[in-house]
Amino acid sequence: MKLEVGELATPLGDVRFARGSGRLLALAFAECWPAVDRALERRVGPVEWVPAGDASELDARLRGYFAGELATLSGVEVELAGTDFQRRVWSALREIPAGATTSYAELARRIGAAKAERAVGAANGANPLWLLVPCHRAIGSDGSLTGYAGGIERKRWLLAHEAKHFSLAS
Repeated sequence: MKLEVGELATPLGDVRFARGSGRLLALAFAECWPAVDRALERRVGPVEWVPAGDASELDARLRGYFAGELATLSGVEVELAGTDFQRRVWSALREIPAGATTSYAELARRIGAAKAERAVGAANGANPLWLLVPCHRAIGSDGSLTGYAGGIERKRWLLAHEAKHFSLAS
């Protein structure tokens, strides 16, 4: 499969993206990319990487998000390339509004798998679409910030950014 790959700068560091047939398959911090690359190849088969064409729309949407326009990312077309269970978890994550959080246990209940809290956490960790599938909005049942591929400091920053701009928009 031929996929486009490119890199964009954000206030939290460079991110890489993979795109195929006009849809985003992956968006992750550059230092996390090797794991995302391997996971994509497991899901879609051998990949031929080609430099991405015009990424100005994605770049503009990311800049908008970081400028406080939280809803700007909702217009990005994505393809959730994962198992059925992972896609259910990722779809549930996409329903969590900016400025809100949920627990892994609540996510498990939401998808009808109440006893699968750890599996939900694993699916969350395998999320290839950072920000667009907002896994940073999943926290521990006790309110603690747990697990985030980009690091807990970035998770803390994203949650504070969303809380600030969500309250301004309300």
